[in-house]
Amino acid sequence: MLLDKILNKKITVGVVGLGYVGLPLAVEKAKVGFRTIGFDVQSLKVEMVNKGENYIGDVVDSELNDLVKKGLLSATLDFSFIKDVDFIAICVPTPLDEHQQPDISYVKSSCEQIAKYLKKGTIVVLESTTYPGTTEDLIKPILEKGSNLKCGDDFYLGFSPERVDPGNLKYNTKNTPKVVGAIGKDATEVIATMYRAVLEGDVHTVSSPAIAEMEKILENTYRNVNIGLVNELAMLCNKMGINFWEVIDAAKSKPYGFQAFYPGPGLGGHCIPLDPYYLSWKAREYGFHTSMIESSMMINDRMPEYCVERAGKILNRQKKALNGSKILVLGVAYKQDIDDYRESPAIRVIEELEKEGAEVVFFDPFVREYFKHGIEKKGETELTPALVESVDLVIITTAHTNVDYSLIQKYSKDIFDTKNAMKSVENRANIELL
Repeated sequence: MLLDKILNKKITVGVVGLGYVGLPLAVEKAKVGFRTIGFDVQSLKVEMVNKGENYIGDVVDSELNDLVKKGLLSATLDFSFIKDVDFIAICVPTPLDEHQQPDISYVKSSCEQIAKYLKKGTIVVLESTTYPGTTEDLIKPILEKGSNLKCGDDFYLGFSPERVDPGNLKYNTKNTPKVVGAIGKDATEVIATMYRAVLEGDVHTVSSPAIAEMEKILENTYRNVNIGLVNELAMLCNKMGINFWEVIDAAKSKPYGFQAFYPGPGLGGHCIPLDPYYLSWKAREYGFHTSMIESSMMINDRMPEYCVERAGKILNRQKKALNGSKILVLGVAYKQDIDDYRESPAIRVIEELEKEGAEVVFFDPFVREYFKHGIEKKGETELTPALVESVDLVIITTAHTNVDYSLIQKYSKDIFDTKNAMKSVENRANIELL
């Protein structure tokens, strides 16, 4: 019986996509005793996994190496090994295309490869964030057509959204509660049992994949809307001469009915900046416009340009223009204390500054270089008094905790702090907050 095989760790796990979601999941599966095979189209990732070399911050180097040595975890480019697995988690990217519409090509191509080798009794779960209906309307037909198997009779299919928060010291893949929505009660039971056999967090089941898909979008749209609200209020408070960061600190003293969100130079990461676009795109199919969501997206998308406008006003007080000024951007990661710069608003800020003719250098203790549009941009190797003194303006776009902000304050002409990273610095004469 399949449930017994799961509980006794007698099944083989496959994880398609070995990125920020897939590799930590593969490691957790292997750690509890499931033989796990990772599938990826990037040969470098496959080679690194097979050597026991880690490239994801949320994975412990020694654990990965130990699992590979024990034969519990391996990786391959060859999708024909799908025939050897009993459980498949699809963890591939779901970006937006150039028209801000969902790009599900990675999901589609992965499913087409899986379908060629899918065997009877296999469990397939999509973890990639997507629009409601993807599992049933896209994945199910691809798998059935390519395998000549019938969903519900011959294989199990469901959706369980990834919940990965890079750098979170409290919640990780192992202990974060999981949501499962599958096609049919049997699929729901076996998929939930599989995750309960691996994770410490609660497994919450819902009645369909569409419920789980919408739930994931709700999580991140909720944050997008609230961040849009505080970004708009931050712009208003700047005009009114009010310290909005102090306003938030006062508001969060209320023990009920308020959750603190903070303004910034824009949204970063794979989920919050992208998920609302999935929902607004799908809503148009029903002749519905998500007006509140779209408004928040417009506000958040404009924040990099707004920050550059504010930077220009600060430089004007020095009788300088953006054009020709030298600016140091502190932080290109999308959040503090991580090396992930996916969709980072800091990179947008740099691009907008350069469009205005500014000479931009950056320093990030976690990101020494980044690639954008196929071009590599290298950062400064060290944050020195000489570097800080050499620039006309410092813009803080990521609030890393291992930066010497006292040094920044001491040697800077002017500082534009978009993250309130310097809140503990006493001398604030040259600091302006977002």
